[in-house]
Amino acid sequence: MFGRGAARLAGWGGISVPGREVRSEDLLAVARTVPLTRGLGRSYGDSSLPPPGATAVAGSTRADRILAFDPESGRLRAEAGLSLRELAWFFLPRGWFPPVVPGTQYVTLGGMVAADVHGKNHHVAGTFGRHVTALRLLTASGEVVTCSRTHEPELFRGTLGGMGLTGHILDVELTLVRIPSPWIVQETQRLANLEALLDGLNASARAWPHTVCWLDALAAGDALGRGVLMRGRWAEPGEAPAQPPAPRRGPLVPFQFPGWALNDLSVRAFNALYRSLHPRQPRRSVVHPEKFFWPLDAVRHWNRIYGARGFTQFQCVLPEEERPGATRRFLTEVARRGGSSFLCVLKDCGEQGEGLLSFLRPGVSVALDLPVRRTTRALVEALADVVIAEGGRIFLAKDAFLRADQFAALEPRLAAFNRLRDHWDPERRLRSAQSVRLLGDPA
Repeated sequence: MFGRGAARLAGWGGISVPGREVRSEDLLAVARTVPLTRGLGRSYGDSSLPPPGATAVAGSTRADRILAFDPESGRLRAEAGLSLRELAWFFLPRGWFPPVVPGTQYVTLGGMVAADVHGKNHHVAGTFGRHVTALRLLTASGEVVTCSRTHEPELFRGTLGGMGLTGHILDVELTLVRIPSPWIVQETQRLANLEALLDGLNASARAWPHTVCWLDALAAGDALGRGVLMRGRWAEPGEAPAQPPAPRRGPLVPFQFPGWALNDLSVRAFNALYRSLHPRQPRRSVVHPEKFFWPLDAVRHWNRIYGARGFTQFQCVLPEEERPGATRRFLTEVARRGGSSFLCVLKDCGEQGEGLLSFLRPGVSVALDLPVRRTTRALVEALADVVIAEGGRIFLAKDAFLRADQFAALEPRLAAFNRLRDHWDPERRLRSAQSVRLLGDPA
């Protein structure tokens, strides 16, 4: 059906399939005839790609209106295609901000719900879904349903983190938070090993609402887990610059890098340089919110650095308190297998999200960006086996290579999710390339 030069859709990591987006301000109309709704395409793997045999998905980005806002409570209702960038920069100067934001602002509200995204403040604010109060969905039967914690609560919980498989998300209602200024007070500190990094995360969580660590994924031995601890909070008016920040538009990577540009030598050089830019003692500064929340967005189309074969991200959460040493065992396996990564991030995680497939739970989240090579699938499968053994989880919004049997072993809540789909979509009309791969949905 798709010949040479035919339209293709791709995930942010570079995986692509034949297909096209059908876009309209009337998302309800276009969603009735397709198996999936797609936002800005920033999921790394195949979760926003159509299943085999489907020719189109609904593109939500034209359905991006703010429908209602209560300035007393912060309650917002908006269409699912509204981007986080537009939302954040409309409300920042007005003293409001989304309660949870992921590592890029180029995502839609619908995508944030479908992945039940998390941020640097998960240890205090939980996932995005905690702050969602109602959803309007187009279900597989063609019925439009408004669900919440009191009306169709199981459908509501299944949609939080349900990867778009319970219904086309049309509208989202959530509560924004008041902020004292639109600037961030940030502290950074270079630390020598994993124990120091984890201790720093634990201590910081008691006083700082936003914490994260970058680490050198290639370091081994006594240096395993060395990296940089970053923590932040909203600046008070007396600490912030007088002028509000403005949205930034950074440089563009104009073409795909050659495949040989990323290798152990270049990654080691980058890691050494990045570590050297941060002091051993905490350094405090007031920074632009984009620099703190969305540093990768500073370079447009940064995914092209990984070349034509693209990349994947392996993100897992490990129950460190239940299984002490889980993070060390995982990172030891990464180093042993040569998991070269420009980006390796650790986060401290709080309580489990309420969604039936919400990713995070108490523990430590580890995220690795990995260039796709001949050995990548074997590496991902080996790391997944480590996570299974440790009783952890893997984030579906980043996954491209997990096997169905591995996901079943990772996710004891899968049976409850399948029962929900059996009720609302017994024929599995709503599906994606990922759900075919992992859940056995019809192609």
